Amino acid sequence: MKPYLCPNCKTNRSRFNRIKQVATSIKLDPRSGQVISECNPDQLAVYHVDYRGPEYKVQCGACGTIEDEQSFLSYAENNPLA
Repeated sequence: MKPYLCPNCKTNRSRFNRIKQVATSIKLDPRSGQVISECNPDQLAVYHVDYRGPEYKVQCGACGTIEDEQSFLSYAENNPLA
C-alpha cells in the first residue's frame, strides 16, 4: 500500500476510510422501481454493461471528502513529505 494525501483538505495523511465497492447488477420494473431480478456478471444480457468503476473509494477521515483511491494516491505522490 502507498501513502494517501487528501486532495481537498491537503493536510490529512493518516486517517481514512477505505470503501470497497461491490456492484450488484439488477433489473428494475420501469413503472414501480421494484427489483425484478439480480444477475451475476456472467448472466448479464447483451445490452447490460457490467460495472467498470474503481474497486475502492476513499473517504478522508478529517474533512469527509470521498474520491477514487487514485486521487489520494496521486496527490500524495505529487506532494511528498519533506
